[in-house]
Amino acid sequence: MPELPDISAYLTALEPRILGQPLQAVRLASPFLLRTVQPSIHAIEGRIVQSLDRIGKRIVIEFDGGFWLVLHLMIAGRLHWRAVGAKLGGRNYLAAFDFPSGSLVLTEAGSKRRASLHLFGKKEDLSSIDPGGVDVFEIDFDQFRAALMAENRTLKRALTDPRILSGIGNAYSDEILHSAQLSPIQLTHRLSDEEWLRLFTATRETLHLWIDRLSQEAGISFPEKVTAFRKDMAVHGRFGEPCPRCGNPVQRIRYADNETNYCTQCQTGGKLLADRSLSRLLGKDWPRTLDELEALRRR
Repeated sequence: MPELPDISAYLTALEPRILGQPLQAVRLASPFLLRTVQPSIHAIEGRIVQSLDRIGKRIVIEFDGGFWLVLHLMIAGRLHWRAVGAKLGGRNYLAAFDFPSGSLVLTEAGSKRRASLHLFGKKEDLSSIDPGGVDVFEIDFDQFRAALMAENRTLKRALTDPRILSGIGNAYSDEILHSAQLSPIQLTHRLSDEEWLRLFTATRETLHLWIDRLSQEAGISFPEKVTAFRKDMAVHGRFGEPCPRCGNPVQRIRYADNETNYCTQCQTGGKLLADRSLSRLLGKDWPRTLDELEALRRR
């Protein structure tokens, strides 16, 4: 699923292509993509793109006249920049947004249709799709710790809960925890002051690193191949490969739809995380599917 660094890269690539440009036409190939009825999706045709932003892992496009288009790519949704009027051929092609210089095309791999599109005519209506998580770059250390300590959760769950932090998912939580040298199943109420500082620093530095790296690439060419598995990652998606810090093989936890990668030497004191007590802990703390996690909202 595209996370904060990936969404930032999309925004970087979209800005010179559509900001200040009129949306000439919207073409929907899938009726299940659009989740709102009013205003009509065609109300934004001819409107000028005023700004680009994000809410969590969602892309927000503001049009003149007071319209906000919100796109959530979910797990398998991806954006592509194509020639003007690009055809929507094949069942993976869900929509196209035609601009003077090209077409923004949305695809979604697989048979499940999780990606969504919302159109709002009032800015305050955006709150209906906002999970409520805070931006780690807009809070200080004390606010960060308070947010994650609101409930006694595993660090993996706390980092990826969209009600707590904005835009962090499975991939970058693995990278953050490896950088902080903390176990993914460590409980938030059991961290020392020094561990909290390591986690706060690692969260900001890891996200900053990947935002800069991916946005720089997006400034050169449109990010056509967004993936959660990148060759320069330390542990995510690298099961069995050597940890870049200590050389020990990277391990993984599999639970329902979730997979977590970690290093026993650097993060868990040499302990392999695989026993019945772990299964009980995950059953209480982790949603069984990524859809369940993404559906969480702050009450």
